[in-house]
Amino acid sequence: QVQLVESGGRLVQPGGTLRPSCAASGPIWRINVIGWYRQDSGQERELVATITSAGSTKYADSVKGRFTISRDNAKKSVYLQMNSLKPEDTAVYYCNADVEYYRGYIRYENTYWGQGTQVTVSS
Repeated sequence: QVQLVESGGRLVQPGGTLRPSCAASGPIWRINVIGWYRQDSGQERELVATITSAGSTKYADSVKGRFTISRDNAKKSVYLQMNSLKPEDTAVYYCNADVEYYRGYIRYENTYWGQGTQVTVSS
């Protein structure tokens, strides 16, 4: 079974940095697009950043110039370098991945979510 596990969220002061990570496990053949979304209490879940298997990236306007997404295909992992953090970055950050996997001789594709990691920016 494919699973995504995030780690690295914590309390940090405004202006600080964090680098949460997400590791995928299971019978994965290929991870296509993988990325980060966030959701604050009472708000809708929103895209933060994504990266394709070819390395193309996409960012929300609110994080451009401050956050950098990267991936390590060998480790089936994605990272989010978060700099110049602001209180409005406070949210639960979720990993999301479009994964291809085999069951027997048949290849399937599905989208998976992690359980989330809390990032709190506060003095």
